[in-house]
Amino acid sequence: MAKAYWMVFYREVRRPDALAAYAKLSGPALEAAGGRMLARGMPAEVREAGLAQRTVLIEFDSLEKAGAAYESAAYRAALAVLGDAVDRDIRFIGGVS
Repeated sequence: MAKAYWMVFYREVRRPDALAAYAKLSGPALEAAGGRMLARGMPAEVREAGLAQRTVLIEFDSLEKAGAAYESAAYRAALAVLGDAVDRDIRFIGGVS
C-alpha cells in the first residue's frame, strides 16, 4: 500500500490567533488518526513559479486514512475553531509505490 500525503498551502492568514488555536487541536487530532507531521512553515526557498506561502506536509499510511482523519470528530472540532481565519488549499496525494 502506498503512503499518502496531506499537503496544505496557505494563501492568506487573516487571523493568526485562530490559526494558532486550530494548530493546538489539529496536530493531536491528525496524529491520533495516524498522521505524521513531516514539514510545516514558510518555504526555505521558492523556485520557478512557486509561491512563498506557509506549507504543511503530513504523511499517512493510505489515502483512506488521510480522508478518515479529515472527517474525524477531533479534526472537525479543530476546523470549527479555524473558521474563516485562513484561505488555503488542501490536497491529498498518493505516494509512489
